[in-house]
Amino acid sequence: MRRWNGWGDETVIYPLPPLARPFLERAVGPGPPQRDASLEETLARVPPSRLPPHALVSQEPLERLLHARGQSLPDWIALRCGCLDTFPDGVAYPGSNEQVRELLDWAAAVGARLIPYGGGTSVVGHLTPLPGERPVLTVDMGRLNRLLRLDERSQLATFGAGINGPDLEAHLQARGYTLGHFPQSFEYATLGGWVATRSSGQQSLHYGRIEQLFAGGRLESPAGTMLLPAFPASAAGPDLRQLVLGSEGRLGLLTEAAVRISSLPEGEWFTAVFFPSWPEGLAAARQIVQARLPLSLLRLSTARETQTTLALAGHERAIGALERLLACRGLREEKCLLMLGFSGPAGLMRQTRREALSLARRHHGVHVGRTFGQTWHKNRFRSPYLRNTLWEAGYALDTLETAADWSNVPSMVAAIEAALHAGLAALGERVLVFSHLSHLYPQGSSIYTTYLYRIAPEPAETLRRWQLLKSAASQAIVAHGGTISHQHGVGRDHLPYLPAEKGELGVEVLQNVLATLDPERMMNPGKMVEY
Repeated sequence: MRRWNGWGDETVIYPLPPLARPFLERAVGPGPPQRDASLEETLARVPPSRLPPHALVSQEPLERLLHARGQSLPDWIALRCGCLDTFPDGVAYPGSNEQVRELLDWAAAVGARLIPYGGGTSVVGHLTPLPGERPVLTVDMGRLNRLLRLDERSQLATFGAGINGPDLEAHLQARGYTLGHFPQSFEYATLGGWVATRSSGQQSLHYGRIEQLFAGGRLESPAGTMLLPAFPASAAGPDLRQLVLGSEGRLGLLTEAAVRISSLPEGEWFTAVFFPSWPEGLAAARQIVQARLPLSLLRLSTARETQTTLALAGHERAIGALERLLACRGLREEKCLLMLGFSGPAGLMRQTRREALSLARRHHGVHVGRTFGQTWHKNRFRSPYLRNTLWEAGYALDTLETAADWSNVPSMVAAIEAALHAGLAALGERVLVFSHLSHLYPQGSSIYTTYLYRIAPEPAETLRRWQLLKSAASQAIVAHGGTISHQHGVGRDHLPYLPAEKGELGVEVLQNVLATLDPERMMNPGKMVEY
C-alpha cells in the first residue's frame, strides 16, 4: 500500500547505513525526531464537502486526504504534522473522454475549480487546493490508463494520459519497444504529468526529454476539445503542442498522449569514473557531451555529493577498498564521480565506451569498472525512499534544479550552494548541500542540488527554514541567469520567479492563452501564474 504521508510503498524501507548517521551529525548536528500525526488525527481535519453528489465523484474523507498534496517538502511537513488547511471537496475518477467532458461541464455548472491529478509526485505545489469560496474537484486520471493505439511502422504509441511509468513500459517492452523516459519518480508518475511539467528522464541524453517524445494528443479544456495531430514535423504556424507541454493543468485535462517510441536497445551498460577535482570532471563531462557520442546518461557529482554518496552507500569494506584504490591514484577529498550510461547495439556501445573513457583519461579520470554504475542503475528508483528514513531520523531533505550554459555552470553551482549553506546561519543551524549535473547538453547542463537540514520542534519553524532556503537559492538562480525549473515545472513554489524568466509580456501571453481555453478560471488556479 502506498504511504499517505511520505514516498512510495509503505513496505519498502531504505535503512541508513551504520556510517551515515555519524556523517550527518558531523555535517549538520544530531537529528531531533518528531512525532508524526496519525492518519486518524489528520482525517478528523477534513471538512464537509461543498460539492453536490455526482456518480463519478467520491466525497470520502480518505480519498480527499490522499489527493490533497503532492511530494514537495511543504506538502510533507503538512502531512507529517497533520496540519493541512485545505482539501479537495471531492475526487473524480473518469474512465473516458466523455466522462472527462461531463465532469468539466458539471464543474462549470456548480462553480467548482478543477485540479488534474496524475501520480501525485509533484514537488513544486501543483496539487494543493487554494483557499476560497469555490469548491475544489480533484480529477484523478488513473483510469485513463490503456494502450489505445500502437503504430509499429511509425513507432508511435498512444496511451491514456493517466498511465504510470511501469505500466507504460510493460505495454511497450512486451512488444519490443520502450519510451525510455525514466525520471526518479518513474514508479508513480504518469504520462500526462510528464507532459504537463516538461519532465526529463534519467536517460534523456539518448531518448530525449518529454518534449521530444510527446507527438500529439487530446486536450479537454473548459472551452472545448483540442486535438493535436502527431505529425513528424509541421510548419503550419506555431506548434500548439508546446502550449500543452508545461501547462501544469491550467489549460484543461490531457486525456490522450501519442509518444515517439524506440526499439528496445540490444544492451545497456553503466559505469563510473572518478576525477581528482570538480574542474577536471567538469571539463571532461563537457567535452564528452560536446563530442556528441551516443551515450544515454552522463551524471557528474561535485566533491561534496561524491563524499555523501560514498558515506550513504553502505558496504563499508567495498567502499573502503575503493577509497584506498583511488587514493593510490592521487584522488582524495576533492574527487568527483561521473556516471556514464550506454544503450544500443553491442558494437556501438564498445566504440562509444572507448571514446568516452579516452576523453575522461585526458582529464586524469580513473575508471573503476561496472559495479558502481550497475548498482546505481539497479537502485535508481529506490533512492527517494531515503527521504522517509531521514525524516524519521530528524532531517528534512529537499532538492531544487536549474539549467545554465557551460560558461555559467561553475558560477551557478557555487552561487546556489553558497546561498543554501548560509541560509540558516542566522538561526544557528547548518545545512548539508551537494549538487550534480544530471542532464547534459552540448550547450550547457542542468544543475540538481540537494540540501538537508534539521527538523525543528514545531512544524511551522521547519517550514520557515525551508522557505528561507528555497528563497535564497531561487534568488541566486535568477540573479545568475538560470531557469527557475529545468524539469519539475513552476507550480506554487516557483511562481514568484517566473516573471524574471518570461518577462512582463511573456506572462501576459500566457495569461491570454489561459483566458481563451479557461475563461471561467476553473483549471488549477494559482499555479504557474497568478490568474
